[in-house]
Amino acid sequence: MSTNKSADFIDTMGEWFDKFPAIPKNGREVLVKIAPIISLVFGILGILIGISGLGILTIFSPVAFLGGATGYGAGFLSALIYLVSSVVLLISYPGLKAHKYKGWKLLFWSQAIDLVGGLVSMAIISAIIGALIGFYLIYQIRSYYK
Repeated sequence: MSTNKSADFIDTMGEWFDKFPAIPKNGREVLVKIAPIISLVFGILGILIGISGLGILTIFSPVAFLGGATGYGAGFLSALIYLVSSVVLLISYPGLKAHKYKGWKLLFWSQAIDLVGGLVSMAIISAIIGALIGFYLIYQIRSYYK
C-alpha cells in the first residue's frame, strides 16, 4: 500500500470517527499520557502470548487460549497475526512517547492488524466491537501527534 493510499484510508476512517461524540479534552490528554505505557505493556504481553500461541513458549499457552489462539490452522495464523500486531504496537512506543504522528500511525496499524487477527480466529463480533472501541480512542487522540 503506497503512502498516499495509506493516508487516504486513515483520513477516510477519520471522517467516520469524527462523527462520534468527542471525549472531553482532559480525558484525551490522559489517553495521550498513558498511550505509550499501554503500547509498551500490551506490546510485550502480546509478544509473549503470540509466541505461546505458536506453541513456542508453552507456559503461556492458557493465556494465549484466552486471547483467541485456538485450534491448529486458524489458531496458528491468528497467533502469528497477533504477534505481528504486538510487535507493531511495541515499535509504536517511542513515537507515542515523543508525540510523533509516526507513532500514532503505527498504533493505528496495530489496531487494524489486530482486527484481522480477530476475524481470522472467527471471533468476529468481539473483533468488530474491539476494533470500533480501539479506533474510536485512537482517533480521539490523533490531533495530539504531529
